[in-house]
Amino acid sequence: MNKDLLLTLMNKVIRVDRGGPESRIGKLMAAEDDHFVLLTEKDGIVYYRTQHIKSISLNSRDGMEFSAEDPAAGSYLLAPDFKAVVSSLRHHWVKVNRGGPEMLEGIMDEVSDDYITIFSKEEVIRLAMYHVRNISLGTKEKTNEKNNSEAKDSNESPNNKTENSNKQKNENAVNDRGRNARNRRR
Repeated sequence: MNKDLLLTLMNKVIRVDRGGPESRIGKLMAAEDDHFVLLTEKDGIVYYRTQHIKSISLNSRDGMEFSAEDPAAGSYLLAPDFKAVVSSLRHHWVKVNRGGPEMLEGIMDEVSDDYITIFSKEEVIRLAMYHVRNISLGTKEKTNEKNNSEAKDSNESPNNKTENSNKQKNENAVNDRGRNARNRRR
């Protein structure tokens, strides 16, 4: 996709890719030579790298359903290239590659010409910059799910917490015994 084509679709609701986990419907907010900015209902502002886009669809007859409000001016990044967008998200919670097995979510630490580094749970992940198809700040849904699970945990009775803790200890002991038995056989 080139910038001239994308500029003809500015402020229109489009579908990026035809289907699959990366497909999104949203309003095209900005376009540059190697990336564009899409406002989506679910993920908010998403920065897409154009070299990975297979298709862009526009329903010229009826339009596509879209009800997100336009963000305030300056609430999303306008950068000359995709690496500058990625660099400006350092030390933030980000979501990389929307769906499927290659989706990552965590705090982005390092950005170089060749790779990015993301801290996700107990892992340090280095992802080749070439394979970053899209990126956004972490979703609001993630924090809502976390708050809901914390509320659920605080509502558990002390007996349930003890039972769950004991169950986990028993499972760990069984796993340790199995591992020790295998090691002795070697």
